Amino acid sequence: MIAIILFVGLFSACSDRSEKEEPNVAFYYWKTVFKVTENEKKVLSENNVGKIYIRYFDIGLRGKEAIPVSPIRFSEKPDPYKIVPVVYIKNEVMLEPTVDLQQLAEKVNTYIGKVNAKYGIVWDEIQVDCDWTLNSKDRYLKFVEHLKSVSAKKLSATIRLHQVKYFNKTGIPNVDKGVLMYYNMGSIAPDNRNSIYDREVAQSYIKSLKKFPLALDVAIPIYSWGIHIRNHRVIKVISKIDEVALENDPHFKRTDGMYFTVVESVIRGGNYFKEGDQLKIESISKDDLENMADDLRDNLANHPDEIIFYDLDDFNITPYHKEQNIFKKVAAWF
Repeated sequence: MIAIILFVGLFSACSDRSEKEEPNVAFYYWKTVFKVTENEKKVLSENNVGKIYIRYFDIGLRGKEAIPVSPIRFSEKPDPYKIVPVVYIKNEVMLEPTVDLQQLAEKVNTYIGKVNAKYGIVWDEIQVDCDWTLNSKDRYLKFVEHLKSVSAKKLSATIRLHQVKYFNKTGIPNVDKGVLMYYNMGSIAPDNRNSIYDREVAQSYIKSLKKFPLALDVAIPIYSWGIHIRNHRVIKVISKIDEVALENDPHFKRTDGMYFTVVESVIRGGNYFKEGDQLKIESISKDDLENMADDLRDNLANHPDEIIFYDLDDFNITPYHKEQNIFKKVAAWF
C-alpha cells in the first residue's frame, strides 16, 4: 500500500510539471537607439520571442528636479514585437522629498505616450525599475500607486533579491507582476567572486521566494564585463571586453581562471593598461544558466510566465551562438 501511495505521489508530481507550459522567452533592450541587427533578429526568431522590454529613459535628479535621462530613439519600428516600456528610476529621485510623486507619475505616463504616438507603438504594460531602499520605500510605493492610476495600464516592477528576503520591511509595490532580477549579486571587487552571478550568494536569498506573495517572472543575465584592477584596487568596470581577443593579444596573459595579467603596457579601447595590471572577466556560462534555472524552479512560489534575458545585444548573444535555441532551452528548464 505504501509503495502504491509513493508511486501515485511521484506520478502526480511528474504530471504537474509536464502540464505546466514552458515560459515565454523575452529580452530587455537597453541601448538608447532601437535598431535590431540581423544577428539579433535571428536570435529572436530562433527562440520564438514575441516581446521586448525596452528601456525608454532613466529618471534622475537635476538639482532637486526629476528629469528624463538618455531617452530612447527608434531608428526603425519594433514590429512585429510587443513592446513594454521600461523606466529606470534612480533611488535618489525617491529620496528627494520635494519631488511631487503624483506629478512625476503623470509626466512619466505622458512621456511614454508621446514616444509611442511618434513611432506608432501600441502598448498595454509599463515596467518600473528601481532599487528602492527602506528610506525610499514609502515614496516609491506611493509613486507606483499614482502611475498605476494615471496610466490605466498593466504595471510590472523589478524586484531585487534583498527585496524578496526582507519584503516585510522593504514592502511590495502594488503591481500586476514582479520581475526577479537574478543578477548583480555582489560587490565589484578584485577577489575571485563573480559579482554578476554567485550561486552561493543567491542561495542565501532564494529560500525566501516561497513566501513572497507577488507573482514573479525572472530576468536572467547574459552580459559580461571586465574589471580593471591595479595594485589590488578596482580602477573601473569595462563593458564588452572580448575574452577571445585578450587570449590572442600578446600584451595580456591569462594567469588564473577569470584573470588576465598585463605583461606589457598598452592602450586598448581607449583604456590604458599598465604592466602588472589585471583584468578580471565576469561572464555567464551555460552551466551558470542551468544552475539558475534549477535553483529557481525549486524555490519560486509560482511557475513563471516569462524568462527575460538581459540584454539583447550582438556582443552578449555571440558567446551562445554555438547552441541553437539556447534561450528557449533555458526557459524550458523552468
